[in-house]
Amino acid sequence: MIHRRTLFSLGVLFPAFLSLSCGSRNAVVESAPPAAASDPARIVLPADSPQLTKIRVETVSAADVPAKEIVAPGKIESNPNRIAHVVLPVAGRVASVLVKVGDFVQQGAPLLRLESPDVDAAVSTYLQGQGSVAQATAALRKANADLERIRDLYEHSAIARKEVLNAEIAAAQAQSVLDQATASVQQSQRRLQILGLTPDKFAQQLTLSAPLSGRITELTVAPGEFRNDLSASLITIADLSSVWIAADVPESEIRFVHPGERIEIELTAFPGETFHGRILRLADMVDPQARTIRVRAELDNTQGRLRPEMFGRVRHAGGTQQLPVVDESAVLRRDAKTLVYVEESPGRFVEREVTLGLRVGRKLSVTSGLQAGERVVVEGSIYLRNGS
Repeated sequence: MIHRRTLFSLGVLFPAFLSLSCGSRNAVVESAPPAAASDPARIVLPADSPQLTKIRVETVSAADVPAKEIVAPGKIESNPNRIAHVVLPVAGRVASVLVKVGDFVQQGAPLLRLESPDVDAAVSTYLQGQGSVAQATAALRKANADLERIRDLYEHSAIARKEVLNAEIAAAQAQSVLDQATASVQQSQRRLQILGLTPDKFAQQLTLSAPLSGRITELTVAPGEFRNDLSASLITIADLSSVWIAADVPESEIRFVHPGERIEIELTAFPGETFHGRILRLADMVDPQARTIRVRAELDNTQGRLRPEMFGRVRHAGGTQQLPVVDESAVLRRDAKTLVYVEESPGRFVEREVTLGLRVGRKLSVTSGLQAGERVVVEGSIYLRNGS
């Protein structure tokens, strides 16, 4: 009797247990998150999550990215077309030096003063030439007067035709002497003008002036020195308002470089800053050791920040292509992968692997894994990473 009752009880309880088990299983399934939320690459944040206020999202834009970029080391140089080497026009003793290395001088500013016997000789030559002109003028006046008198006598049959011819020759010779004397005076006067001297004054000091505006980069003369080498440079002036940068481009890539094209320059002295220049010329010869070709470009330096011998890198783009670009802060690196967080909808993000291309200013180009117009997280990625 007891055995049957026990079996009856078990028969009643077992269906109830099955019913409870099935109900519990259905409850678990109904409370589970969506399948997308269980994907480790996707993160879903509730609309009222405070983390959303700390996440900033930007739309991916497209930009022209170099299809082929050439990067070469470069060095700033002085513009050789704006460098002046001051030499002495005559031998003499340096009376005074009016500038120092590093000084900025305007064109025409005095640099040094010189005492020279050639100065007095130049003045003397000019004065002697003026005397010769006066004598030649008087001789020509007399020759012309004699010619008129002889012609009058010939018209009255008082002398022979031969006398007229002799007088005409004498007048022509006197005119030639005057022309030569005048040319000599003009030449000596021009020399005085070039030297900056007064024509009628002896014992003058010769003043050398700056041929262009710029900075004194070299000074190899001191007061009291006597100099007679007219080819030696005493003062070097460099106009650094524009400078050159020289870069050695590999022979295999020189076909992408052409005069007139723009380049970007990054200098060690100014990290994170980009300068721009324009290619002037390519060297005619290849370096036989390095197999490179020297390329020079000109940079504006009106602010005076660039100095010769500064080192940096030159970037040149050979053709462009349209690619999406993202802010550098949007890029994450994890386990040798490059990742970004893409916003699929408000509060819903997906982790996506991308391939980066060349840098465009402060942004990075993306060659695969992202499209222009998509929205990526540029600030607050740490909250998504922790949530994943």
